Amino acid sequence: MGRSSTPGEGTRSRVRHADRHGRGSGLYEDGDRDDADRTRRGSGGGDSDDSSGGGGSDSGTAAKASPDGPGRRRPGARGRNTRRAPKSGKRRVLRWASSVLALLILAAGGAGYLYYEHLNGNIKKEDLTLGDKPMADHKANAAGQTPLNILLIGSDARDSEANQKLGGAKETFGAPPLADVQMLLHISADRSNLSVVTMPRDTMLKMPKCTAPDGEVFPASTVDVQTNQSLGRGGPGCTVAAWYELTGIRIDHFMMIDFAGVVSMADAIGGVPVCVDANIYSRGANGRGGSGLRLEKGTTYVKGEQALQWLRTRYGFEDGSDLARAKAQHQYMNSMVRELREGTKLTDPVKLMSLAEAATNALTVDKGLDSVKKLYDLAEEFKKVPTKRITMSTMPNVYGTGANRGRVYPKAGDAEQLFRMVREDVPLDGKASKRKPAEPKDPSAPVGEIAVAVRNGTGTDTLAPASGRAGAVAELLTEAGFVKTTVDPGNVAASARTGILFPSADLEGDAQAVAKALGIPLSQVKRSTDVSGISLAVGADWREDGPYPASRGKEKTPESAGALNGEEKGCMKVNPAYTW
Repeated sequence: MGRSSTPGEGTRSRVRHADRHGRGSGLYEDGDRDDADRTRRGSGGGDSDDSSGGGGSDSGTAAKASPDGPGRRRPGARGRNTRRAPKSGKRRVLRWASSVLALLILAAGGAGYLYYEHLNGNIKKEDLTLGDKPMADHKANAAGQTPLNILLIGSDARDSEANQKLGGAKETFGAPPLADVQMLLHISADRSNLSVVTMPRDTMLKMPKCTAPDGEVFPASTVDVQTNQSLGRGGPGCTVAAWYELTGIRIDHFMMIDFAGVVSMADAIGGVPVCVDANIYSRGANGRGGSGLRLEKGTTYVKGEQALQWLRTRYGFEDGSDLARAKAQHQYMNSMVRELREGTKLTDPVKLMSLAEAATNALTVDKGLDSVKKLYDLAEEFKKVPTKRITMSTMPNVYGTGANRGRVYPKAGDAEQLFRMVREDVPLDGKASKRKPAEPKDPSAPVGEIAVAVRNGTGTDTLAPASGRAGAVAELLTEAGFVKTTVDPGNVAASARTGILFPSADLEGDAQAVAKALGIPLSQVKRSTDVSGISLAVGADWREDGPYPASRGKEKTPESAGALNGEEKGCMKVNPAYTW
């Protein structure tokens, strides 16, 4: 084990391998459970950490540098932690999600078959969605390909001795789990790019109705609640339903991991380099709060418990918000992708078996990924995407006020733009596919004979419906030749985005003709048994006069999404209050 760090050790190498257990800081609750969480859990306790966690050295093993200065080695010297040159592209492997699944160790018959069945038995499975609304199918591109959307969920469950030791906060032991990490991975239809969208755990939204596997019904919420509470409403399938309710993005699969799973996976993968621009100690002045992460300025290889500390750190990075934590998580994932694709960790059969064991024990997945074969096939899809075409992003958001001060809400316009880009399979890196988009079906009747009912659904949680919007859009359709367009004066539920519904397959081409006339993306044309004819709901994304916003060339990822390319390297900015 490495000796403890002190602020005066200026000759220590700035590239270090952390002690496996993050010793000395232990692994405690991040200290940021809000009042709403505590109220829901029935806890009167504060945001304190449980000091019963592990102990030991502060920053892990460090290699001494040469007298020439920090981070430099004597000519000809090669330390045991020195990075080897990257291997050829033939040995590239996917980041953790792919490495989890790269189970080439499976041999034919005999012991290999028994081990295969053993790994299958490790996998925990649950229903994909617990919501009562079926998710719309993907729209295929011109080549007949469809995208893949996988929701990654990080659970803060304290449901085992290992998770309780790692998570701390005794007052939460046995309480419903929270989905404190939620990342959507979108693999494009042509497998040329990957987009990641993080929803901050502090996001406020209306929860959909969810029915747990045991039959317990969780009614739809009438007030905004924090998105991380979705996991406690029956399981990960409710988190999937909440995402679909907010974004309209079809979720194909989910993968969930808890504290202990992160540690075992991080150990199996090996060290991942992370960087901070100053010494950091994520700990409150009174010894309470924070993740316990303690690192020196520069780059450190973290794994095991210290990798979990990095992923959970909020107090110490930038402004101490959940948004800063999301940025640190993005940097870790990008770094892991690069490390795995450049390294040889998965070419050693022993290491590969260890990784397969850790992965299948760590993950809870939907029933569509209930075998090693299915997980491996999914990994192969990830593997097709080059690192330079991976883009990390965070849902554009604004802070709430009053009782919800400190929470965040989707930013009007920007959030829907990001969601639309994912729904439309538009790359977040701005490099649009050269493939032609799928052509709409031919209408079954001349436009003058297509009946369309237009409704005003432009209201939001904070804004009343924009006056006259249904009539204005109906006028646009009439001018385009749809003379049988009418305005539905009835009460219409608020809709975040404009959409067109049709009741039967024979009207799909007619509904798509309406969308084409207004510049509405075809992915927003859906079949529904809730309507008897073609119905157009003008959503909150079209509150102002003029053409539909998506037709104005807004294909650029909003700056407020904080897009980060997979090849970008950087250091997390440390809050001066948490340095040493």
